[in-house]
Amino acid sequence: MNWSDDKEGMAADEAGTAGAEGAAGHTALFFNDTGEMGLETRRVLVQLLAGPALDGRRHSKLWPVLITDEAVIRRRLCELFLELVIDRDMQVAFTRQADTGELEVPLLLRRRNLSFLESVLLLHLRQRLTHAATQGERAVISTDEIVEHLSLYDRAGSTDQAGFLNRAHGAIEKIKKHSILRKIRASDDRFEISPTLKLLFSAAEIKALTDLYGRMAAGEPLPTTPTADPESEPEDEL
Repeated sequence: MNWSDDKEGMAADEAGTAGAEGAAGHTALFFNDTGEMGLETRRVLVQLLAGPALDGRRHSKLWPVLITDEAVIRRRLCELFLELVIDRDMQVAFTRQADTGELEVPLLLRRRNLSFLESVLLLHLRQRLTHAATQGERAVISTDEIVEHLSLYDRAGSTDQAGFLNRAHGAIEKIKKHSILRKIRASDDRFEISPTLKLLFSAAEIKALTDLYGRMAAGEPLPTTPTADPESEPEDEL
């Protein structure tokens, strides 16, 4: 390996990127604009920060910009102590808090707690997504299917059906808010499961939840501590 040539190539790449950013900064987009990125690159950055993800199918105009300007966007996110996660095969990208080790940094993203039913629902959707992928199909699920599955884990059993339905539909609404469930056109109660969900759960987390619910099915007590939400959202205030 020619180390000298490699360093020169890296320097040239960085200079080219810096030049592209600088050129973009020559044309202000609004009064007092001192930004260096172009309009579409800024749109990509805003979508990533707004979350929960940038989906190549839904954001077809932004996806190629993300890929082209990935290095620039990563640098901007690093300045906020954030990491960019991209799955090119699924065309999905999102941000998460960077692993800064022992370095104390302000947190722009926070982890929210999931109720028990919400965590059950997320795991079920994750499993449905995996099954659909192996069959080469879209991961589609209905409200009735979700409610039926959640009823297996209802704390109150059949003694408070109205209360359970409220909790179940509340769980569905929360997952919809994170764009993990997307309503299918011309259907009031059928949803497609976003491929983003595949990136939000690690293999270890899936195994831990599966083992937990397996023990519960065997009659062990239900957990009382909420499960950590794999989905993060921007803080209301910095």
